[in-house]
Amino acid sequence: MNLETELLDGVSVITPVARRLDASVAAAFRQGVSEEIARTTGGLIIDFSRVDFIDSSCLGTLIALFKQMNGKGEMALCSLNGNIMNMFKLTRMDRVFVLCADRAAALARLKG
Repeated sequence: MNLETELLDGVSVITPVARRLDASVAAAFRQGVSEEIARTTGGLIIDFSRVDFIDSSCLGTLIALFKQMNGKGEMALCSLNGNIMNMFKLTRMDRVFVLCADRAAALARLKG
């Protein structure tokens, strides 16, 4: 699983380079993001701009990563397409996660 990582104003930003985040990549996705969480102190943004689909295993992975952020700042998800956003709404995970339209909005939310 290829993840692009960068640091913006002290916030870690991860962009999965995959069209689908499903059971076949969930473990690698979790490991890669977990490693970044261990390094971060200013929060985390996961940018879904390159992702077209996530399944329930990836949603479960995101929940585990959210719990892992304890004490490391907030975690925001951004650039979710309509189908992914609908999944978050149907599962009511939009009440758990900070969901932002784009990277700039996510950065403003975490820095605000």
